Amino acid sequence: MTKKEKHKKDQEDNRRGRIEMPPLKELTLPEMLHRSIKHFPDRPALGYAGGKVTTYSELEEKVSRVASFLRENGINEGDRVAILSENSPNWGAAYFGIISLKAIAVPILNEFHPSEIHHILRHCGASALFVSERLYHKVEEFGLEKLNVVVLIDNLSVISPEWGKDRLRRLYAEGSRELKRIKDMALKKVGLKSADIPEDAPASIIYTSGTTGHSKGVMLSHKNIVSNAMALDQIVEVDQRERLLSILPLSHVYECTIGMVMPLMIGAAIYYVDKPPTAPVLLPALQQVRPTVMLAVPLIIEKMYKGRIMPEIQKKWALRTAYKIPAVRRMINRKAGKKLLKTFGGELRMFPIGGASIAPEVERFMREAGFPYAVGYGLTETSPLVAGCSEKGTRLYSVGKPVPEVEVQIDHNQTGEEHGGDPAAAKARHGNGKVGEILVRGPNIMKGYYNDPDLTAQTIGSDGWLRTGDLGEFDNDGYLYIRGRLKNMILGPSGENIYPESIESMLQRSEYVLESLVYKQDDRLVARVHLNYEKLDEEFSAKGLSQTEIREFIKDLLVTLRDETNASVASFSRLSEVIEQAEPFEKTPTQKIKRYLYVSDK
Repeated sequence: MTKKEKHKKDQEDNRRGRIEMPPLKELTLPEMLHRSIKHFPDRPALGYAGGKVTTYSELEEKVSRVASFLRENGINEGDRVAILSENSPNWGAAYFGIISLKAIAVPILNEFHPSEIHHILRHCGASALFVSERLYHKVEEFGLEKLNVVVLIDNLSVISPEWGKDRLRRLYAEGSRELKRIKDMALKKVGLKSADIPEDAPASIIYTSGTTGHSKGVMLSHKNIVSNAMALDQIVEVDQRERLLSILPLSHVYECTIGMVMPLMIGAAIYYVDKPPTAPVLLPALQQVRPTVMLAVPLIIEKMYKGRIMPEIQKKWALRTAYKIPAVRRMINRKAGKKLLKTFGGELRMFPIGGASIAPEVERFMREAGFPYAVGYGLTETSPLVAGCSEKGTRLYSVGKPVPEVEVQIDHNQTGEEHGGDPAAAKARHGNGKVGEILVRGPNIMKGYYNDPDLTAQTIGSDGWLRTGDLGEFDNDGYLYIRGRLKNMILGPSGENIYPESIESMLQRSEYVLESLVYKQDDRLVARVHLNYEKLDEEFSAKGLSQTEIREFIKDLLVTLRDETNASVASFSRLSEVIEQAEPFEKTPTQKIKRYLYVSDK
């Protein structure tokens, strides 16, 4: 950060009433939380939308009791303690309670199949487990007697390994005395700072969702996580008055670091919903919390754009025609943006988006609508943030600049050819035309993969550079653009580099396409598309089409999609065929398409 940028940020901090706190003595999670508790004891920390809120001082009490309970039950330094639960205030209490003992938290994605969860528990050698009542069935057959202790995270109660899900559900619903709550136990409390934890000690092992085989355990240290939260704090304008509504899984490093650790570091308040965040649950919560910040993935805003905003524009002929005129489109988008902000509670200042690329037409809408989105790029292995920007610093189709203290370079030896010799493609991409593998180095780089030194050595070089496996390029101002995955790149007929993700984003501009997959088959470039059948059904019903006419319409649509896409790509990237994918693509728990199931080796 330059002196000019720092001065501007200081002025903004003063204007918003930000409370400046002393620097952290050590970059550890307990030290970070202790500092916030000292400065914001009575401010809300964690709670449910429309429900009771836990203050920072109350959070300290809860964390201390969890840590004390674990110690009394044989959990020691370096032991792994798993968390399998939906988001809740107790999730944070369990997480900080675990790491306060120098133990290691192992968050597990809720969407994992029971067999994968069992593998993770065995692979990490978990000594204890915090599990929610809703997800208990996924571990019921594991053999929980192997663990020192199992805790029902909903109310922090100790449960017996031999209980089945039916008995547990009944006891939980009845509030039975058989469920011994941690807070009622007479235990000596563990102080947040008493552990004297080294910055480089492992704090968490996060298992990534694999598309083949078992997932990998990414080891993150205290310094990895805290330094990444501090880096984000330097590029966004936030303070202790922020209210966050958390809807992404805390078991994912994106929500854990940016949606929990970073807000708690500045004294902000975080709210959760106690049911899956469907529209009937989310809409009232937005009005109750009126969030100022809300983390999201592209799918959330893309669904709103395709499901609510565009149908309103498309249903009227005059509006649909006028929308094709850029000046009118911007005016319509601006009006739609104001309505969208009201839907989010009316006080949203920042809407960070990460996890995947944003559809170009959706980002253009947000930009023209004045919607305060911000973008970022990262990996589980980088704690997660590598590059990002504030809502004021976005650049169309870019993921921002590298965050403070993090170095990023492009390895042009890996697919460094300049867009297959097509200068127009480079200009269209907004980059400098030099695509290569993204390498990252900094305090956010993981310690390695748990119990896998060979894979760690393949991923992190002796010079500290981590190979991301992602392709990207910089523009002349230092903004980073993501081009896809190295392993997904396709060689064209004359050795040109073809990036399937770029073609897929063009296909998905169509209102009729929900998902797409581009791959090479028999030396031809083909695409599979999963169509928006809800929209198509509405149109077919309104027109009264027969089954024969419906089949003919879809056949013509696939040809149109191919031709429109081919008109926008280089000659070597043109599609030979677009195929209908009737069922949704199979995906990993983080909603990435399992490409290997559809890509032919021919």
